[in-house]
Amino acid sequence: MLKDNLEKKIKELKKKRNAVILAHNYQLPEVQDVADYRGDSLELSRIAAKTSARVIVFCGVHFMAETASILCPNKRVIMPDVNSACPMANMITAQQLRTLKMQHPKAVVVGYVNTSAEVKTELDVCCTSTNAVAVVNVFKDTKEIIFVPDKYLADYVSRKTGRRLIPWNGFCPTHIKILPSDIKREKGFHPKAKVIVHPECLPGVVSMADAVLSTSQMCKFAKETQAKEIIIGTEVGIIYRLKQDSPRKEFYPAAEAAVCPNMKRITQEKIVSALETLKEEVRVSDYIRRRARKAIDRMLEII
Repeated sequence: MLKDNLEKKIKELKKKRNAVILAHNYQLPEVQDVADYRGDSLELSRIAAKTSARVIVFCGVHFMAETASILCPNKRVIMPDVNSACPMANMITAQQLRTLKMQHPKAVVVGYVNTSAEVKTELDVCCTSTNAVAVVNVFKDTKEIIFVPDKYLADYVSRKTGRRLIPWNGFCPTHIKILPSDIKREKGFHPKAKVIVHPECLPGVVSMADAVLSTSQMCKFAKETQAKEIIIGTEVGIIYRLKQDSPRKEFYPAAEAAVCPNMKRITQEKIVSALETLKEEVRVSDYIRRRARKAIDRMLEII
């Protein structure tokens, strides 16, 4: 089916199903083009909770759809490709976290939103890359803080807060493809460019950045900065949105290799299929949802 026909079909099915399409900033351009909203994982889940639509078509990875299901249990959350997973989120299980908690029984447990719903049930509080520093700063009188699953985000938060954290040995396979040598090379090509990177990047990359930002913060920074050239240290899919939002500015990927294959699994054809069949649904059980929701709500009280 031609692209125009696909987009027309998606519009018709959205109306028929009373559906809304949410797309993460790393999705393919064709997916971003048909999305009602684009953003980072928590931003999109909060939009899902507020929308009057009965069906949420979540174009992202599995933990994001789970988070949407936790926040809006009365809506139907559909993934166009249910096999779109987050490798980092899969690097820790609830049982592994329970074992770590037993080793540090008095520790507060802070967990990145990039975790499964089951892992979230073991957290005291959730965080995002946007607010991780603020969340940790709340626990000034706590001696021990467990931080899962991203050891590089933990390192960044530790440096910003001056707190020693107990990290898990998890990481984002896409962000570690960006190396300090990539930043150095791009700065050589574009000496006037600002460098913005995601806190999931290697510490050596983070130390070379003008700003360390989540994807939603990157979009805001790109619009507001006076700089005409920006080197982007995150998954390359975000550059499509940045160029749309700021067409007079130039954006350069720090590393062309920084591609998340799971974020690229969703296509317009799969969105059509999802709207036609209302499969695959992602639904969190009430027992897990109630427990996981506590960690998310506590985070929302902080920010």
